[in-house]
Amino acid sequence: MPQYAYTARDMKGNTVTGSLEAGNEREVAVLLSEKSLFPSKVSLASKSASVSLLGKKKRVKGQVLATFYGQLASLLRSGVPMIRALTILSDQATDATLQETLKEVKGRVEDGEPLGIAMSRHSNVFSNMAINMVHAGTEGGFLEDGLVRVGNFTELQEDLKGRTIGAMAYPVFLFSVGVLVISGLLVFVVPKFDDLFDRLRRKGEMPFYTEWLLFTGSVLRDYGLYIVAGLIALGFGLKFYFASDKGRETLDRIKLRIPVLGEILMNLSVARFCRVLGTLLGNGVPILKSLEISRSAASNQLLSQSIAHATENIRGGESLAQPLRTSGYFPRTVVEMISVAEESNALDTVLPEISDSLEKRTFRRLDLFVRMLEPIMLLIMAALVLAIVMALLVPVIKANSTL
Repeated sequence: MPQYAYTARDMKGNTVTGSLEAGNEREVAVLLSEKSLFPSKVSLASKSASVSLLGKKKRVKGQVLATFYGQLASLLRSGVPMIRALTILSDQATDATLQETLKEVKGRVEDGEPLGIAMSRHSNVFSNMAINMVHAGTEGGFLEDGLVRVGNFTELQEDLKGRTIGAMAYPVFLFSVGVLVISGLLVFVVPKFDDLFDRLRRKGEMPFYTEWLLFTGSVLRDYGLYIVAGLIALGFGLKFYFASDKGRETLDRIKLRIPVLGEILMNLSVARFCRVLGTLLGNGVPILKSLEISRSAASNQLLSQSIAHATENIRGGESLAQPLRTSGYFPRTVVEMISVAEESNALDTVLPEISDSLEKRTFRRLDLFVRMLEPIMLLIMAALVLAIVMALLVPVIKANSTL
């Protein structure tokens, strides 16, 4: 249904603004009258705040959400009523999408909906894990603790994402600079030697590697724009393909086969799964529902399939550890710790500890990998530049020696 923005007055004459979903303006008026509000202006809500240029709803940054969860928990613990707390946070929100979302959530809560159900209507903002933990916290009477845990989890995930991106930023920068430098040499420097190389070619004194270099430079000059356009089109095509289930599985298989980095990425996915599952179980979410949410949060199709198999085992009354062991994607120590935790009924406390330990070990390996990768990339770049320079100089030196 469309979203309508309204301006109305309450029984005391105070101006009230907000938005709600309705079939038409008449239905908006009916819904407002049920709240003892008298509309003075109703119009279709502008989507500029929450919709991107591609027509998709904008997401809210994880750090912003983590702050929101923590602030909501603090307000509720201080005795502030839910609706008042949501009003305060929506007024203070600096993110336009979050502000609009909180206003809509507040309206739903005012209509009698539980907070978790109101949040579930905004899956572009709130994750399945957060929604289910709020559900469990509301039903179990520990909503404030649940919100704190969601906030802590979200902050940890943002830190994990930032560290991963930060670790790979410099190697990607080096690669980009290398491509630009080599392309610049081929397009702008090599053509300056064309006259000399034409004379050498007529004499039959042109080395094959110099011929190859000239050919490559010529292709880049004549068809460079077409090559760039083709690469962009290929990039978009791969993006759409990898967005499908089959494409994601193919990409995950490719990533897994990358030496060293493949294992690092898989271990980070395992750590994320353990943290999500442990956090959900610790907040009273049933294990089957927790596994379902953890599966979607695993960020790896191969791992997700293993978790789905483990879920079927749990439904059949079997253990969680065995299918994880047979999948081959979980480190042996992790599987053994999960097995022991199952026997002692301590999955909710052991899984976050597993995640912490695995993340620390994996980031040590990632840091070592990046430190090794940087000099290797510099050496490769230097070797390529040297090869280009030698391919240009060797025939010149030979030509001078024959004079």
